[in-house]
Amino acid sequence: MHDIFDVKGKVVVVTGGSRGLGRGLVQGFAEAGADVAVVSRKLETCQAVAREVEQLGVRAFPFGFHVGSWDDCKRMVDAVYDHFGRIDVLINNAGMSPLYPSLEDISEDHYDKVLAVNLKGPYRLCTLVGSRMAREGGGRIINISSTAAVNAAPQALPYAAAKAGLNNITAGFAAAFEGKVAVNCIMVGPFATDVAEHWADPPDPDSPGWTKAGLRVGLPREALGAAL
Repeated sequence: MHDIFDVKGKVVVVTGGSRGLGRGLVQGFAEAGADVAVVSRKLETCQAVAREVEQLGVRAFPFGFHVGSWDDCKRMVDAVYDHFGRIDVLINNAGMSPLYPSLEDISEDHYDKVLAVNLKGPYRLCTLVGSRMAREGGGRIINISSTAAVNAAPQALPYAAAKAGLNNITAGFAAAFEGKVAVNCIMVGPFATDVAEHWADPPDPDSPGWTKAGLRVGLPREALGAAL
């Protein structure tokens, strides 16, 4: 079983890797022996995480970029390839779902930002990294989606639409890179990260396991096994 989860020497890129679910994935892959690129919006937080995981004896590369920017995605990919020489695993984890008072109050800017981070960025990165993986011997892409994609709530409708699109392009890229790059999706439910503090009914951190609407909320490391 240890060999199944051993990724020693692999280079893994985790977007949104400085906090929440992404932070848990960075930690877990580093513990399993992978070198990690911690990439997110704020360079300082990426640097802090990189310093922590380097204590595990792996290499860590922090990089600040905006996943919703077409050009910034290429800048990040080029920087990681320049630093490590390759990418074995890309995890499109970065996401956002700002609260809004009503559907009528959603602005065009709000809608565009949510779609850019949750769908446009992963599309761009799948294209850039996946194409290069296919030319250079293969690799793995993991898109972190959400149960909102198939069970949309009015409180997060743009987010749900973006994640449904992410599910769709996962299948499309899997077909495009068939036989060379494995492209998969992990569709998670509610997780107890810092984002949970802003939910309309935030989970109680003092209750065993945290709960939301009577159901236990997932912990960041609980997505790790599927990703590994």
